[in-house]
Amino acid sequence: MIVITLPGGISCQFDKPITGKEVAIAQKQIKTALALKINGVIKDLDTLLDKNSSIEFVTAEYPEALELLRHDCAHVLAEAVQELFPGTQITFGPATETGFYYDFVRDVPFTPDDFPVIEKKMREIVDRNEKITREVVSRKEAIDFFTKKGESFKAEHIASIPEDEEITLYTQGNFTDLCTGPHLPTTSKLGKAFKLMKVAGAYWRGDPKNPKLQRIYGTCWATQAQLDQYLTMLAEAEKRDHRRLGREMGLFHQQEEATGSIFWHPKGWVLYRLLENYIRNKIINNGYVEVKTPLVIDRSLWEASGHWDNFKDNMFFMHSEERALALKPMNCPAHIQIFRQGITSYRDLPLRLSEFGTCHRNEPSGSLHGIMRTRAFTQDDAHIFCTEDQVTEETKKFCHLLLQVYKELGFDKIVVKFADRPVNRIGSDEDWDKAENSLKKAVDDLGMDYQISKGEGAFYGPKLEFHLQDTLGRSWQCGTLQLDPLMPQRLQAVYIGSDGQKHHPIMLHRAILGSLERFIGILLEHYAGKLPLWLAPVQVIVTTITDEAKDYAYEVLELLKNQGIRCDLDIRNEKISYKIREHSLTKTPILFILGKREKEERMVALRQLGEEKGQEVLTLDETLSWLKIITKMPNSLV
Repeated sequence: MIVITLPGGISCQFDKPITGKEVAIAQKQIKTALALKINGVIKDLDTLLDKNSSIEFVTAEYPEALELLRHDCAHVLAEAVQELFPGTQITFGPATETGFYYDFVRDVPFTPDDFPVIEKKMREIVDRNEKITREVVSRKEAIDFFTKKGESFKAEHIASIPEDEEITLYTQGNFTDLCTGPHLPTTSKLGKAFKLMKVAGAYWRGDPKNPKLQRIYGTCWATQAQLDQYLTMLAEAEKRDHRRLGREMGLFHQQEEATGSIFWHPKGWVLYRLLENYIRNKIINNGYVEVKTPLVIDRSLWEASGHWDNFKDNMFFMHSEERALALKPMNCPAHIQIFRQGITSYRDLPLRLSEFGTCHRNEPSGSLHGIMRTRAFTQDDAHIFCTEDQVTEETKKFCHLLLQVYKELGFDKIVVKFADRPVNRIGSDEDWDKAENSLKKAVDDLGMDYQISKGEGAFYGPKLEFHLQDTLGRSWQCGTLQLDPLMPQRLQAVYIGSDGQKHHPIMLHRAILGSLERFIGILLEHYAGKLPLWLAPVQVIVTTITDEAKDYAYEVLELLKNQGIRCDLDIRNEKISYKIREHSLTKTPILFILGKREKEERMVALRQLGEEKGQEVLTLDETLSWLKIITKMPNSLV
């Protein structure tokens, strides 16, 4: 007798093994069921239930359904491509956070012009209602199958799969792929809420030394309404693209001669320094002391810290006088060197060392994205050296500070993720158990909800990741807190405890913005360039309608400067409508428009960015008093 328990405590008894599909039919849920969740694990609907189990049917409303749909959409894409372009080899096609992709090997390049034809074929495959079946095969059978089909990349991958790993094939119609699943029962369950988005280059197994592949990206949703909403969001995101805004607002540019680096223009550097000084004031007021450490450091320190073995592929190297040197990818080993100077007592802890440290990482060129992902960047970095007993309190203080900063910068929705031990790590399992339990206790004491990011911790310790949500609902991982008991040990950092003995401190790696460059990109897209007035590089433009107002414009400009307002002058011989459009494009918050009448009556025609009511006319004294109030950084931000 087999007992199957359904949600709500409903139990069904069967005298022999039964498939999930048969249970769905019996429960009249076959029309909506996409897959089966057995004891919390997603499986194909055809999975045989041969022992007592708790199950539920995954429908389109389930959070897990999107990944299932997107994975199937990748397979339907691959099937369509091979039908349309015989001889094209397939490699891998996973689901992603917003859709899916599939990598192909083909001599002729794909272009966006191919997308309508491919999408049409994909819809045909959906309409065919092809049954999707799973088959377990031997390694030899799988290799022979794909070799006979001319799929050399698949055959190569199968040969590298560990001996104890099960090999499964999924077939729909005449298309068969190597896959671990799970999948939908038929292609018709996929629906047609999908769209191909772009094509890009990739490398087999992600190695530039290997053959180049063509990657077709797509997006897939449970309903057409969700797809339409996503495409609308993308269109809005395009308008808010920080690269476009950076160009239009005159903030920065990038060029091939300095790949992954940024040329900050005067206005952009003003914004950069405003954000930097804001954070500097925050951390100083919270007990941090600022330091500065070298940019180039000998290889020996990176070997001792563990970065050489775990991070060297992402580092830049150079040689001088037969010494191997590296541009620092992070600041932590250097901060330990400062900690080690002199004798530290437990009475000196916690010690909070901060640095706006410029780092360099050898990111692949294909992963670079404007100022969001670069090779050269500056972190609002800090390291807290403390005792084990101080970890909880220091974690609380940091979390409070981080959440306050995010709120003041306009981000209210924050998701916290706990990233535990990765596969490649230093330290024993006992060390990691202790570190993870210590950090979890701190978060639990705070009463903060968090999600588990399995295996996503740093190689030296577990971490908290803080993901903020922008205006468009996109998630950005910025702040981190990493608990590290190991690096201080490796680099021989010690303090004298209350017992008179030497002890290794716990090191908390922490950042709020992450990198200033990336956070500025996030701010630009979040606000669509219309930054809060205190952050605007230029707060006021004084512009003239006629030449008669020039001398008055210069006078007003000086008064603004004396008041500490970031302002500029536009007395060009252009129509005022042209000037207004141009300064709106650069997202200047406030325009002072001056003509003959304004000069004679010492008035100002005031126009604010985004205000539909147009402009209002005030006396110069009224305007200056008003500006003094609204341009001052709010007290809470100091």
